[in-house]
Amino acid sequence: VDKVAASGGYMMACVANQIVAAPFAVLGSIGVLAQLPNFHRLLQKNNIDFELFTAGEYKRTVTMFGENTDKGREKFLEDIEETHELFKDFVSSNRPALDIARVATGEVWYGSKALEVGLVDALQTSDAFVQQRLADWDVFEVKFVHKKNWQEKLGLAAEGALEKAFLKIWQRGQGHNTY
Repeated sequence: VDKVAASGGYMMACVANQIVAAPFAVLGSIGVLAQLPNFHRLLQKNNIDFELFTAGEYKRTVTMFGENTDKGREKFLEDIEETHELFKDFVSSNRPALDIARVATGEVWYGSKALEVGLVDALQTSDAFVQQRLADWDVFEVKFVHKKNWQEKLGLAAEGALEKAFLKIWQRGQGHNTY
């Protein structure tokens, strides 16, 4: 991790056998966030009605435009808490030695502190990591070369010929003699 592995980024990183992070990388943010503006009073003040139709008691717990209820807010918070528990369980299952209660607060840590709290296993930039591994492994360059069909080859040949012809015309106009 050279820059950021926070929240979903850390969720992806934690499945690795080892997490290596740069000293100034930002890691953590094991938490869940939801924020929602509510325009209900503004709409009401301007005599604008908002209609919301749902099937299922909790299909829409909070809304940007309608009047939110305490019951809807409570259900929304329950859903957020459940998501946080699932997130913590996922991280714990992939990093069992991690003190999940310590790090699942939504906070972020820079590399050295992340190492201290167990979010990462080593501090190193990706460039340094790759350079170190080059000594231990055979490295092969693999290229995919798209073979051009005859139409593409013909088009490139025509393009080259036109370019050459226009260059000669331009050079003659500039007073250059080309042979």
